[in-house]
Amino acid sequence: MLVKQLRLMLPLCLLLYSCAKEREGWDKYVHASDVLDAQEKITAEVLEKHISTLASDEFEGRAPGTKGEAKTIEYLTESFAAAGLKPGNPDGTWIQKATMLGVTSELRAQLLTDDERWVMKTGENIIGNTYRTNKSVNLRRADMIFCGYGVNAPEYGWNDYEGVDAKGKIVVVLVNDPPIMKDGELDESMFGGNAMTYYGRWSYKFEEGLRQGAAGVIVVHETIPAGYPFSVLQNGYVGEQLTIEDKSQKPLAFQGWIPIESAERLFKMNGLDFQKSKTQAVSSDFKAVPLKSKFTSRMVNFVRRFSSNNFIAKYEGSDPILKDEYIIYTAHWDHIGINKKLKGDQIYNGANDNGIGTAIVMAAAEAFTQLSEGSKRSVLFLAVTAEEQGLLGAKYYGINPLYPLEKTIAVVNVDAMGNTYGKTKDLVVVGKGNSELDQVLEFAATQDKKYLIPDAEPEKGFYYRSDHFEFAKQGVPALYVDGGIDVVRKGKDFGMEMKDDYTKNHYHQVSDEVKPDWDYTGMVQDARILFRVGYALSQHDKWPAWSEKAEFKAKRDAMLAK
Repeated sequence: MLVKQLRLMLPLCLLLYSCAKEREGWDKYVHASDVLDAQEKITAEVLEKHISTLASDEFEGRAPGTKGEAKTIEYLTESFAAAGLKPGNPDGTWIQKATMLGVTSELRAQLLTDDERWVMKTGENIIGNTYRTNKSVNLRRADMIFCGYGVNAPEYGWNDYEGVDAKGKIVVVLVNDPPIMKDGELDESMFGGNAMTYYGRWSYKFEEGLRQGAAGVIVVHETIPAGYPFSVLQNGYVGEQLTIEDKSQKPLAFQGWIPIESAERLFKMNGLDFQKSKTQAVSSDFKAVPLKSKFTSRMVNFVRRFSSNNFIAKYEGSDPILKDEYIIYTAHWDHIGINKKLKGDQIYNGANDNGIGTAIVMAAAEAFTQLSEGSKRSVLFLAVTAEEQGLLGAKYYGINPLYPLEKTIAVVNVDAMGNTYGKTKDLVVVGKGNSELDQVLEFAATQDKKYLIPDAEPEKGFYYRSDHFEFAKQGVPALYVDGGIDVVRKGKDFGMEMKDDYTKNHYHQVSDEVKPDWDYTGMVQDARILFRVGYALSQHDKWPAWSEKAEFKAKRDAMLAK
């Protein structure tokens, strides 16, 4: 009997031993003396130099297709070459040209009923554009319909478009996912519970409206569900809007937003109460509501086609076989440029977003060159364009990869990491639990006595709002880390206060500049952790996998099965 029990226990013991060895492997690599020596290259002086340069007025806010882009690409090229990196494009250059379509739309819009005509103030009552390339795009008295959250999700048994003919209409929808309640709490089985799914993103709302044949989509903005104030959209919709042109389908004639005050007036014009309609939209028996108001818009378009640049550098792996497998560090180099309509300061310097992220990737690249024994796998450093316009540079790379995605082990993304207030005891993992990359990060963070916490605001959908998402959609495991909030000797309340202050007062504002009181010690610590993560990934035989629940696992499985 004892022998039989031992035989039954043996497979379990072997499994536990195997798991322990795997964990020991990650632990071994993040503690390797070579990586610990090399990380000393990541200093406050290095980070401050890169951030201050990229966020200087000379770079004009780093908008794609401008002089600011040219200066940024020149600086990246000089810096990576000086550090000893190789050009990352297999054609021997540092850049991947991403063809962009830029459209500047001058919008006029109004809402009409039999009893009322409301001429809306562009920028205040409504913002929006079109990516149609006609010189003028007009809608005249288009029918409108309220389609709740604008979600068609068969896996949740939810379809706000059921029984609706949206063709040629203006669809009005709410931002974020439907908050389904169960026993007084959010139902975790529906739309991620408190965590936003892709169905909650504004980009999905526009995409689904287009699939339904709508002429246009208007999203109702609310600060908490959206995750940012309306001012972010107001600044973002100033001037040229970029996209990757898709000639296979005609874009929406109008896509835009209205603040909650405009939504309340719109619903009142239709004899409806906005808050009651919003409540009804989360009912299982909700049906889209035709509106009696009509939408009229006129847009004069200025269109240009141009190439913007993804910048890519390469650190060559040393293993004869594994060097053809890749780790990618990503950060977006772009910001939103200049707004000449502003009085006083007109430059969106983007120091935090994303001067910090770009600087961390640059510092990590320099640290790799300090490794005395090199890395087994190759490491790519990808600074992408047009993130602020909808992750366009990352999307372009995902569609046109320079290196096979099926041989890309993982992506480490750094975007507005934002720790300018000192060392923290924690690190925030956006999308925590999505993949085994969390385990690698945990080992690296533990070295600095840090613990990992999930994003405190999953309802804002940050995982879907940065460049790594375009790789995740293609199936590549992606890690997205934010600075912690548990500040050493100052606590969590102070950390949250600093985060909130940035979001409310500096995010996508001209005030996002390098401040003289920035404390770089925490930024250095976090950058070194991410360097150790990339090094461990480049050395370990194991490929990090998506978790079973991750929505991207099936894509990866299909990719690797070929």
